Amino acid sequence: MFNAIVSADTLQATLDSVSVLVEECKIHLEEDGLEIRAVDPANVGMVDLSLSASAFESYETDGGLIGVNLSRLEDIAGMADADQLIHLELDEETRKLHIAIDGLEYTLALINPDSIRQEPDLPDLDLPAQIVLEGRDIDRAVKASDMVSDHIELGVDDTDDLFYVDAEGDTDDVHLELTAEDLIDLTAGPASSLFSLDYLKDMNKAIPSDAEVTVDLGEEFPVKLHFEIAEGQGQVTYMLAPRVQSD
Repeated sequence: MFNAIVSADTLQATLDSVSVLVEECKIHLEEDGLEIRAVDPANVGMVDLSLSASAFESYETDGGLIGVNLSRLEDIAGMADADQLIHLELDEETRKLHIAIDGLEYTLALINPDSIRQEPDLPDLDLPAQIVLEGRDIDRAVKASDMVSDHIELGVDDTDDLFYVDAEGDTDDVHLELTAEDLIDLTAGPASSLFSLDYLKDMNKAIPSDAEVTVDLGEEFPVKLHFEIAEGQGQVTYMLAPRVQSD
């Protein structure tokens, strides 16, 4: 059983956070909220999301697992204005999701969860550097780097206490430095890793510009990005594997 009412902007933010990496996913219907974990087909980018039951206007479930096509569900949610409410109800017999928006009614066929790519285990990494900054700073770094390159280096200079971004193209380079004063917080440590800009661009699309983003970094280790959605009632963690630098 699953019966819930949620604002369109909360549902859209949740779906956007996952759909930047995968086209379909499993949604765990837990008594205290929704949980989604997915990895892209190349095993490079991963997302772990939880949305508390308190993010919903109403939320009832006795547990379960459903599989959804994210783009189809996003299209339906996109029919609603941001402040409109969306009613979601699972028909357990037909395994379809009934969706109602202000008189509009949709019936969405669900996907067999067994046919969806297996969920990843999130490695428990103890990374030496942590940067806390605003989403708009990540946006600026990603957009500037994208003008010159298809990869981006994220690092911390633990001597000068600053976070830096480097992108090197065939002819042009971009370098950005943010000191401890520019950041919300900085725990300096040895950190420098190279990442695919395509993945970071996709993740960046889902990060609100005013979000407080925590970035965990190491030396040639995956990067972890944590931020909140739904006014703090939802948590999103992205993990991105590094590109191994060849000498």
